[in-house]
Amino acid sequence: MTPAEIEELYRDHARRLAGYLMRATSDAEVAADLTAETFAAALVARDRYRPELGAPTTWLYGIASHKLSDWRRRGYAEDRARRRLGIERPALSDADVAELSRLADEVTVVELLEELPAEQRQAVRARLIDDRAYGDIAVAEGVSEAAIRQRVSRGLASLRQRIGGER
Repeated sequence: MTPAEIEELYRDHARRLAGYLMRATSDAEVAADLTAETFAAALVARDRYRPELGAPTTWLYGIASHKLSDWRRRGYAEDRARRRLGIERPALSDADVAELSRLADEVTVVELLEELPAEQRQAVRARLIDDRAYGDIAVAEGVSEAAIRQRVSRGLASLRQRIGGER
């Protein structure tokens, strides 16, 4: 599957996929994050798509289901810890969600990822491309999980802002 085909999948299915994830999570920010993670993972794994095993949308929803399962496994404990520590998750505006839709262009995303500060770049890459859990990244980096979440959040916000500025 080519980056252009992933982009087409995004244009055709991002809203429906986000709706599916919103219904599954009852949380707009989580649904937006999982949608972005799903398409990032699809872009990275595009060479592993096998048309003989099913339609591209089936493959895409399979990735989304894995992301949702991962979120459920880690989410309950993370939400509880976040609330206990009084850490607020940054809210996504409608504009933020719209800007996420522009992440389909692989070259732009890879180039922009390289422009992020090293800590943010490493955190975004570890979380979205390598599909590592926040806690695992935190242990490897020797920082708190909250610090890794903040790095990923800031890195994604920076990517959204830069992509929005280019269009």
